[in-house]
Amino acid sequence: MAEKLKDVFFTRVTLTQLAEAITQVDAKFDRAKFLALVFDDDWESKELKARLRHAAICLGQVLPKSYAQALKILKQVAPQSRGFDGLVFPEFVEVYGLEDWERSLPALEFFTRFGSSEFAVRPFLHRDPERGMAFLLKCADSADHHVRRWASEGCRPRLPWAMALPKFKADPSPILLVLEKLKDDESEYVRKSVANNLNDISKDHPERMMAVCERWFGRSPRTDWIVKHACRGLLKARHERALRLFGFDDNQQVEVAKLKLDKKRLAIGEDLTFNFELLVGDKDECKLRLEYTIDFVKANGKTSKKVFQLAEKNYLPGVHTQRKKHATADLSTRKHYPGKHQLAIVVNGKELATVGFDLF
Repeated sequence: MAEKLKDVFFTRVTLTQLAEAITQVDAKFDRAKFLALVFDDDWESKELKARLRHAAICLGQVLPKSYAQALKILKQVAPQSRGFDGLVFPEFVEVYGLEDWERSLPALEFFTRFGSSEFAVRPFLHRDPERGMAFLLKCADSADHHVRRWASEGCRPRLPWAMALPKFKADPSPILLVLEKLKDDESEYVRKSVANNLNDISKDHPERMMAVCERWFGRSPRTDWIVKHACRGLLKARHERALRLFGFDDNQQVEVAKLKLDKKRLAIGEDLTFNFELLVGDKDECKLRLEYTIDFVKANGKTSKKVFQLAEKNYLPGVHTQRKKHATADLSTRKHYPGKHQLAIVVNGKELATVGFDLF
């Protein structure tokens, strides 16, 4: 079983190392007091984000009371941290710096190089969207790809694990100004964030997001990659405008025949294998997106459809035999329940064949 994140980050080892690093910069820092405050009676019961917040609060109780002096110390220490442990520095800014924008926003820009400030900037954006986005817009021109990525990631309207930004869900216009600057970025790290941001926007404004994608598509291999990755949610949802953008027309002479399962009844945890024939009748090869969907039974007895991709390529006229194995083992993201399920084959957004099976 994979380790829990809270057992990997913000451990006694890493927090002790943090305390020692601060002591090297500020001899007055009370390392023992900091560690005693962190590892209180409730520490073991705290989850990852609660530990992050708790550690940042404890830093504020031991560092100099002057926010400016505390930031000066932490900026000297931050380069020694990387990854999730480095989030404690922007978290400190979120906790103690909301009233000092002149120091806090540049500090977040600095700290994001070592532990992303994508979560910590959001209270600033929520409090004053115009001022916050003006700063991120400038950061989109940074020479540092970590900072450019932060300019996009920090304002994602549906960033996982993060506080919501309802104003940006309602109107993504300020976000799009940032993304325009980053749409052909040389860094894949940045481009992935741009694509994820557009995918977030598509949940609330699919047509507006598609207008952006149609304008970007064909500009360069970089923008094409962003657009394709950004449209993944709409493609799974069979959005016609997204399907057409990538050439997945619904007028192909295609049929699905002989859809069969290796078993109609199986225990949760067993593999299900299915096969079918794809009949392509056009004179020329055609571009097809093959998917299968399963209507999974939920705990309340209702069903929820999940989409899985099979292939996406050009097919010559003729018969193409397809075979796929699907696992029904429980995952961290999906728990299986007994009942009647349905599997369907989807071609270019059209459901062409279905078959049922039982899980027990």
